[in-house]
Amino acid sequence: MSTTRTDTQVVVIGAGQAGLAVAYYLRRFELTPGVDFIVYDRGPRTGGAWQHRWDALKLGSAHHVNDLPGMSELGLSFDTADRSLPARDIVAGYYRRYEEYFGLDVQRPVTVTSVFDRGADLVVQHTAGETGTRIVVNATGTWGAPFVPYYPGMNDFRGRHVHTSSYLSADEFAGQSVVVVGGGTSAIGFLLELEGIASSLTWATRRPVDFRDESELTIEGGVAAVAMQDAAARAGQALPSIVSGTGVPRTRRIAAGIERGVLIEREMFTRIEEDGVRWPDGSFTQADAIIWATGFRPELRHLAPLRLREKSGGLTVASGASWQDPRIFLAGYGPQASTIGANRAGRIIARQIMAQL
Repeated sequence: MSTTRTDTQVVVIGAGQAGLAVAYYLRRFELTPGVDFIVYDRGPRTGGAWQHRWDALKLGSAHHVNDLPGMSELGLSFDTADRSLPARDIVAGYYRRYEEYFGLDVQRPVTVTSVFDRGADLVVQHTAGETGTRIVVNATGTWGAPFVPYYPGMNDFRGRHVHTSSYLSADEFAGQSVVVVGGGTSAIGFLLELEGIASSLTWATRRPVDFRDESELTIEGGVAAVAMQDAAARAGQALPSIVSGTGVPRTRRIAAGIERGVLIEREMFTRIEEDGVRWPDGSFTQADAIIWATGFRPELRHLAPLRLREKSGGLTVASGASWQDPRIFLAGYGPQASTIGANRAGRIIARQIMAQL
């Protein structure tokens, strides 16, 4: 790929659900992909963050995957997809067909390293050179910014620290004592996959898990989750976790895990020692591995030259637009997260972009 200077009107960074939704609506407004707007994606393949998910993760065992806008034209829907196949393969296949059908001309693999001002325009620096543009839509999501909280003694642990982002399969923990940390669907999925493979399992959470009597985690109607994310984004605060506003659905699979005693959480340990973890009551659990299903943070490092971050830790964003710089849009951020409403956000952001062009 040549390292040349390119100019366009809009750069979209990221081709996950949020980025593709914005690209779809820009095309509907008769902007030409690859000319009037360019989509850069660092992934080697289609599928956004889903291409990095582990083998055993199936559709329906995690957050509901919403169809992309216009996907029905292809005769595709995640609601009718084969749930026996790995979710990453289904999402990657559907997204590839979607990009091809609508001619979105996504440029990959291209990693954006920084965005900065150069006079009246913005410059997007990336591994293929640089691109001058009037508007940037950041749709990088969170997968590239895994979060692991610090606990005393964690650097002394002689076992393995594994975050959700680097989890491959339950087989690598065969015969081991495993502590799983986190109160969301990923932690629960790991525990159920490890049952009968790990020699022992312990579940630690910072707060009691909010199980809810629902059959599936469909967050489009999660009013509380949207309100919490929106309030934080408008105030420029660090975003709360999605699960804190949605809870966890008590599906039949999860209910059975609770009944078997696999999904019984403990209060968080106070420190990590060489061979395990120490609990508040002074008791000790031996561990060969600690799996940190502790989530992610928005990936925004490449926007640092624009100085958008507030002292309170977040970015001030309303309706997908930065209050600090109206040329910057954040698709999939806060209340527009892919599990809440990225498709709706794509339409809202595209309309605001067209008003500026």
